[in-house]
Amino acid sequence: MQLLLVQVSASAFLFLLALQSHRQRIYLAGLPLYRTRLLSRSIYIQNYMKLILGAFTFLQITCLDISSGGGLGVSTSTDGTMKIWQAANGEIRRLLEGHVYDVNCCRFFPSGLVVLSGGMDAQLKIWSAEDASCVVTFKGHKGGVLDTAIVDRGRNVLSCSRDGTARLWDCGKSACLGVIADCGSPINGIAVGTADNSLNLGTPEKPPSEREVGTEGKILLLAREDKKLQGVGLQSRQPVFLFIGSDAFNCCTFLSSTYILAGTQDGNIYQLDVRNTNAPIQVIHRSGAPVLSLLPYQDGFIASQGDGTCFIVQQDLDYVLDLTEADCDPVYKVASWEKEIYTCCRDGIVRRYQLSDL
Repeated sequence: MQLLLVQVSASAFLFLLALQSHRQRIYLAGLPLYRTRLLSRSIYIQNYMKLILGAFTFLQITCLDISSGGGLGVSTSTDGTMKIWQAANGEIRRLLEGHVYDVNCCRFFPSGLVVLSGGMDAQLKIWSAEDASCVVTFKGHKGGVLDTAIVDRGRNVLSCSRDGTARLWDCGKSACLGVIADCGSPINGIAVGTADNSLNLGTPEKPPSEREVGTEGKILLLAREDKKLQGVGLQSRQPVFLFIGSDAFNCCTFLSSTYILAGTQDGNIYQLDVRNTNAPIQVIHRSGAPVLSLLPYQDGFIASQGDGTCFIVQQDLDYVLDLTEADCDPVYKVASWEKEIYTCCRDGIVRRYQLSDL
């Protein structure tokens, strides 16, 4: 595994591009939209320190995550394996083998000792980060698993698939607790969060299973291939909202219980208020490359795209911070721990950025 360490401080800014801020009000179907180009200033971070560890690999790294304590990282690749490594230096600690074909997604449980993964073999697996054993395998999807989410402490987990369904699973019984949504279109990404108290999440048609833990008051976001972003009550299984975008939705996340983000294949990042999704609060567009990953960060977010761009937007700053080095290769996923940001890319490299002054 190759890990690039990029240390960033205010004194290390080698290039500053100033552009006039531009806000244009447009109307669509009689509804006002605010398209804001957050390009008033873009600060491009160039590398001034690199630490290269391990041999170069031509395998694509498709996903990564960092443990809650920041000590371990996990990454997936196109050879069907996952690696657990030291976040400080990239040293490989464990090799997780068991999926067939590509592993699409991975994440740590809140404990930082257990990993959840999903692959093109339509399976979800739970792994021990301590001894690399696979302790649970979930089967039920009819297509590749594209994304996962963990409910509260992790007694229940969620998955979405190319088969158009989102499912809730019981880790203790290794069983499916139900199909949360069946869209008839691939679901590329999901996110679960606590809903605003004013939002009507609907009523379950039948009493929830006693094995459901932490689903009450939660909303599940579905980033769908058919250009729709959908919100579903996690416990009720009832639709809450449906927003139609400009292209297929690839990813979504919560900024708060009220505000959400979703990224599309044509490069748009929509910010929405879940209480009123008739029109977005703003649409951010930096390029036409697919938006592949969105991550809340401090009081803003980090986004990565298919043209190698990765940037940080913060609400109280009038500039965008660009993280460089991907060289036009898609940046598939972003993870963070405190002021360290990790990215994975098609070039097979995990990069770590230290933002000491942000």
